[in-house]
Amino acid sequence: MVVGGSPDFDEWVQLRGAALLRFAYLITRDHTRAEEAVQDALVAAYSRWSRITRGGDPEAYLRRMVINADISRWRKFFLRETSVGDPATFESATGDHAGPHAEQDAVWTLCASLPTKQRAAVVLRYYEGLPDSEIAEILECTPGTVRSQIHRALASLRTTLSTTEEVTH
Repeated sequence: MVVGGSPDFDEWVQLRGAALLRFAYLITRDHTRAEEAVQDALVAAYSRWSRITRGGDPEAYLRRMVINADISRWRKFFLRETSVGDPATFESATGDHAGPHAEQDAVWTLCASLPTKQRAAVVLRYYEGLPDSEIAEILECTPGTVRSQIHRALASLRTTLSTTEEVTH
């Protein structure tokens, strides 16, 4: 049911919940953390839904809530992401099927090393294709801060890549 031109909570979750979960996964790089962040955000949003929809774009608001929920959980339990090494690849009789996914996995492993806000800015820019102004709204900062976060993230990724290349050569 639509109230005042805005979708009700259940309708919105049904329409956009999967996209919110994909966004959370891209931010957290972990299915369990993504589900927990989305659940925390939706629980908090339920009681404030009329105020959230009155403010305009509920998706931007909920994306921000997902980021905050993940940061809060991370701070609360002092969780640190640690690399556990490359997953074992399996070869079938027809050859190695893991090869095409290795590069993509390497990129996500690098992105996982970024601080949450930098990773969020990179995901929103390069995966979601959002402009600086929308990213700034989601991250509750200025467009200049968004550009700065992305610049720092890319510089960090470049440094990590060049260091990795030097070690392997």
